[in-house]
Amino acid sequence: MSEKENNKDVGQVSMPDNKEQDERSMLTPKEKVSETRHTVVIDDQEISYTAIAGTIILKEPDKEKGEKPKGTIFFIAYTMNDVEDIGKRPLTFSFNGGPGSSSVWLHLGLLGPRRVLLDDEGNAPPPPHQLVNNEYSIFNKTDLVFIDPIGTGFSRAVPGEDEKQFYNFKKDIETAGEFIRRYVTRYKRWSSPKFLAGESYGAVRGAGLTGFLQDRYGMYFNGIMFLSSVLNFQTILFEHGNDLPYILFLPAYTAAAWYHKQLSAELQKDLRETVKEVKEFALTEYTVALMKGSTISDDERQTIIHKLAKYTGLSETYIEQTNLRIEIFRFTKELLRHERRTIGRLDSRMKGIDRDAAGQHFEYDPAITVLQGCYTAALYDYLGRELKFDSDLIYETLNIDVFNSWRYQQHENRFAEVSETLRHAMTKNPYLKVFIACGYYDMGTPALAAEYGFNHLGIDPSLQKNISMAHYEAGHMMYIHRPSLIEMKKDLDEFIESATHVSHASCL
Repeated sequence: MSEKENNKDVGQVSMPDNKEQDERSMLTPKEKVSETRHTVVIDDQEISYTAIAGTIILKEPDKEKGEKPKGTIFFIAYTMNDVEDIGKRPLTFSFNGGPGSSSVWLHLGLLGPRRVLLDDEGNAPPPPHQLVNNEYSIFNKTDLVFIDPIGTGFSRAVPGEDEKQFYNFKKDIETAGEFIRRYVTRYKRWSSPKFLAGESYGAVRGAGLTGFLQDRYGMYFNGIMFLSSVLNFQTILFEHGNDLPYILFLPAYTAAAWYHKQLSAELQKDLRETVKEVKEFALTEYTVALMKGSTISDDERQTIIHKLAKYTGLSETYIEQTNLRIEIFRFTKELLRHERRTIGRLDSRMKGIDRDAAGQHFEYDPAITVLQGCYTAALYDYLGRELKFDSDLIYETLNIDVFNSWRYQQHENRFAEVSETLRHAMTKNPYLKVFIACGYYDMGTPALAAEYGFNHLGIDPSLQKNISMAHYEAGHMMYIHRPSLIEMKKDLDEFIESATHVSHASCL
């Protein structure tokens, strides 16, 4: 791998006329950019490319100064070299979720030209951890830009600004949208076919961005890739009086029990067929039973208890005690309690060990701890040794302070949702295509909850063909499972091709 460095600071600081101006200039943020050149082989094609690791300063109108710096966004971009017309080369903006997560997971797990080395099941080897060339990257189809929202990665509010002003639903979309506008303008990519790729809360951000960028800047996209997505928080929040999550999580509970061999021999034969059977039960008998509430008959109640035990691997006594409603964190603790083990919420294949086997909730999510160390170490090493970007800041892979401080002022007294924003965007831009990737073992944003959200968009039937969905035998970060990574590469390549070669007549 060859590299050529080009480190530079971008921006001007005025010469101080006095002490006050001097102090102000010292606080004026400067943009920093490092450019390096590399090669990677994808689908037997050697690709020469430029990697840019840097920052872009976001500014807002100010009565006295015209524009006032508010925050610094860190990004890593990959652009193919020797392209005849860069304006025809697709461009994808990617981010993860949380809120409070950097873009490292999609970057070094699925989309980028380098990936963290894991075993085929997604387990990390002993440290030290390393990167390998990602032969499953979509970089042969699209240039890539990975965005770290403020409070994650190296992205920060400028000195003197309260960072928590960025920790809310509306401001997050506006900030990410302004970054995308500045990047597209600065690097002359307005004529490029454009895509968004968001995972988990990143799907919320992505759906919000389609509406914001269309309405505010007139920037239209060709496609959105949603991974482990949620559009309506009513589908995943276990709140008193909201029975929807109990219904929509049930097939994910079954998949977890299947993986850990807690089901009957008949149900253990075929994962997909078993999940299909449970999905039918969840959307019919189980839904009706929960809707009846206390008016359900004793016989019907016992029938539902028996079937829930059959499909979850839990005891009938336990299900009776839950009043037919199995909450997600209780399930992660209960399924393997007899083994003194917990299972992961984001990936139910993973096992954890708690000190107290009698508790109701697990101490930690083993699906996160198995990955955080290897991704963090690999990212730091990659930045310094290959991308030549140095910073004394902590690279925040997962910032719990952002999560705990996040606000949804625009959705007070109701569940946050972006379904209507996405419907508007798809209606105004009938060329916009959507791909949804779901993991059977994802109990953070389960597959049936995603299906429910997209089945209730309310879009015109003529646009329904713009939505496609795929399921993988993996968890929330389905790409850590090598067989699923291989499948996803094929599916994403086909999606990008279909969304960049659309006839006018097919969208009317």
